[in-house]
Amino acid sequence: MSTGSTATGGLAPPEDVVELRVHGVSTPAAEQMAQTPVQVAGDRNAGFYRARPSCAGTDRTDTVEVYRWSDLPSGTMIRTLSMVFLLPFTLLNVAVWMRPGNPGTDAAVRALCRVLGLTLTALYVLTAVGVALDLTAWQCMSSPDCLSGRSWLSWLGGRPTGLRLTALAAVPAAAIALIWWASTRPGRTFNAFRPPESTRSGHPLSTVGQWDAEPLMGRLRSIHIAAAFATLDASLLAARTAHAQGPAPATIVLTVATGAVLATCVVLVCTPPLIERDPTDPRLDGIARALRTTAIGLTIVVVVDVLAAPADWREEGGLPGYAPTLTWLFGAHAVLLAALVSVTLRPRGQRSGHRRPRYFGAPAAAAAGAGIAVAFSAELVRRVADLLDRNASAGQVAIRPPPAFTWAIYGFFRAVLITLVVAGLVVLLTRRGRTRAATAILARDFPNPPPEAVARLRQVRQAIARARSTEWLPPLVVVYAGLGGLGAATTVIDLLGEHPGDVIQRYAQVPAGLIEFGIGLGSQLISATVLGLVIGGIFAYRTPGFRRHVGVLWDLATFWPRAAHPFAPPCYAERAVPELARRITYLISRGHLVVITGYSQGSVLVAATILQLAPRVSDRVALLTHGSPLRRLYARFFPAYFDDDMLHEVGDRVGWRWVNLWRDTDPIGSWTFSDHRPDTPPTSSGPSATVDRRLPDPAGLVAPPGDSVPPPIKGHSPGESDEAFVAATRELVVRLRAGQPTGPGDDSPPTPS
Repeated sequence: MSTGSTATGGLAPPEDVVELRVHGVSTPAAEQMAQTPVQVAGDRNAGFYRARPSCAGTDRTDTVEVYRWSDLPSGTMIRTLSMVFLLPFTLLNVAVWMRPGNPGTDAAVRALCRVLGLTLTALYVLTAVGVALDLTAWQCMSSPDCLSGRSWLSWLGGRPTGLRLTALAAVPAAAIALIWWASTRPGRTFNAFRPPESTRSGHPLSTVGQWDAEPLMGRLRSIHIAAAFATLDASLLAARTAHAQGPAPATIVLTVATGAVLATCVVLVCTPPLIERDPTDPRLDGIARALRTTAIGLTIVVVVDVLAAPADWREEGGLPGYAPTLTWLFGAHAVLLAALVSVTLRPRGQRSGHRRPRYFGAPAAAAAGAGIAVAFSAELVRRVADLLDRNASAGQVAIRPPPAFTWAIYGFFRAVLITLVVAGLVVLLTRRGRTRAATAILARDFPNPPPEAVARLRQVRQAIARARSTEWLPPLVVVYAGLGGLGAATTVIDLLGEHPGDVIQRYAQVPAGLIEFGIGLGSQLISATVLGLVIGGIFAYRTPGFRRHVGVLWDLATFWPRAAHPFAPPCYAERAVPELARRITYLISRGHLVVITGYSQGSVLVAATILQLAPRVSDRVALLTHGSPLRRLYARFFPAYFDDDMLHEVGDRVGWRWVNLWRDTDPIGSWTFSDHRPDTPPTSSGPSATVDRRLPDPAGLVAPPGDSVPPPIKGHSPGESDEAFVAATRELVVRLRAGQPTGPGDDSPPTPS
């Protein structure tokens, strides 16, 4: 055996096998890391760790390597926490990839998601404008009670309104600069990682990691920065119109110019060929940068215009134009989401095998992202208003946030409340069916349980029943997204000057006080959600076990390249997939055979990697997946990229040397082609029928001899130490060696296995 052949550069002995393990959303288990003390490739963000050689016979792998990628999605705590606050942008990026298997809708889905992304950028700026300009510069600094005891604000009290606005305009400008700077940094970790050669697959999934997303993100970033500064300009110019002498001619010209910049941004993102064309074309980069530079220069001129305005301003109510702008923005969310639903339901160009419920994935993710963004913004502005209003005395005008945010919080509370009620009903209505199915499974696995195993049998039945609840996740997501879109639409009622409590009491006979209680509770719920996300981010960074439970959704989201919003976290697959393909290609070129094992999210990375390999490489690769969400989650939410064609192509590329291990107690992983249950007809035939193997879980109901506790219920836990995993690895090694061409580097076709 030669464990150092790849490190030294020499060829490996004939038929030397490397088992390359790709872990899931959590850091590799402690016992696995104890076997991999030496890093042989990669860096501190992701790398390959070489295991000690085994002393087994020829039916075992000779060397074990672990690809550790868990720091790519999160890494440092600051990056982890920043990803929590960038969640709306991330969900919008995911929406692009959740399009149906309908090529005719691709361009329309991308365009609508990118326009929605522009509105989220505008909302980000308007939130900073609301805090700095509306609540502080306009309302608070006009109130002596608000300035009392606040030396950090009183220095601007009594100053001209134009000076106050321009001074505090630095806050939203700094917010734009911060997110601009942050969006350019994370991608640098991935820029140097490209696949070893061009892709050999025509499937859409093979594009992940194959194309350089930075040119597209650079252009989108410039467009969003231009839109952000134009949003700030529009807010300042709207306030400028409140001057006692009315808008000056220069103000009108600047308003027209600002509108032109915003319109240009919308046109560019609605025309994908203009921003997705040849990445090396400097003209497109120049157009985007010129638009950004124009917007920044326009902001400087607008600031000068506001600063130079005479001192006699009409200061009553909130910042002029701010409240209606928010209302129309939320209405635009509703229109865009409705258009997205219409586009994704279009049957033209539909591929067979895709059921209609899957088509709601894109609008559901987009609605969830927009809803979370609105909720975060509304809660931040309301909390700042409460903070500034604490010194107000009786009879003084309160510091009030825009009414649109009240409608937004009411919509959020309504969506969460109804979704929780529906989820509870689903759990209750499906409990009997899930328990009946779990009982049938246990009857097959443990036909004659001993009397002392009654309590344990009940625990296993509950675990299986809970795991089957995952099947109802997509409908619940659709329910929440639909309610979120309805909340955005009802926000437009604010244009009529109506309050949620008054409207509901008038038309639904529900007391206004109860609605006010719900709005207050919704505000507390948003704060608790933000706090929970922050705490979850901290624990996900510090505690691998916790991350295994909460990280699956986050890693599912950041698997996809950024295609709609440039401020979202970078895609870790842009590095992991080409890096895996390069490493496997290198091992094969050194004379090794490779058994690649993917657990949970690692199986997704592995499937995308297989599509990147050249035939001379994949002919010497075998595949073992366990706890894999390929069918259960990805095929449901991403039907255009994870379908039967993709799964069969992966099997064909590895010569169907593929084993997938799954458990009924696993709420995430499942079978890939067929569940192979005795009481149901087979759902696949041919080579794919040999892939899936169900593992009874637990291994027994009572404590085995020499132990004091029964075998654990493993559920979604990794199974590298299971006997079934070891046996499957041995089988794949035997099959791989049986089909290996003679001699390292021989490109002749393999013999049938």
